[in-house]
Amino acid sequence: MREATFNALSSLDLLRDADVLDLFAGSGALGIEALSRGAARATFVEQGRPALHVLRANLAELDLEHRATVVPMDVLRFVSRPRSPFDVALADPPYAFTAWPQLLEAVPARFIVAESSAELDLAEAAVPWERVRSKRYGRTVVTFLEPRSI
Repeated sequence: MREATFNALSSLDLLRDADVLDLFAGSGALGIEALSRGAARATFVEQGRPALHVLRANLAELDLEHRATVVPMDVLRFVSRPRSPFDVALADPPYAFTAWPQLLEAVPARFIVAESSAELDLAEAAVPWERVRSKRYGRTVVTFLEPRSI
């Protein structure tokens, strides 16, 4: 699933020199993969202490600290603060996550890759996102979103 997702992002030329946002970063696997595929920088947002420890260790082991920023904060709090948009946001919350409308309204990105347990209901979000691609991989649905042209 991860390889297919990143192959698709690469084919859309969205990673080269990109500023990537990894939300619900966990171990940092998604953001680290983006860095390995040409992203210039990655910001990792994670609030769990054990996950933060693993994330920082992974960045150090791969000598990526100079291209990474780790933000120990709740994701919804992070996205609610005004900031310049990222090129790509990677959102892989726990399956129990239900605040997709709030996240999609606030995430500061030009393109979103969302991993969820079910198809996202885009009608609930105030910000008009358009589904570019959606594919189910077992229990996970990977959805590519871009702002809708108005």
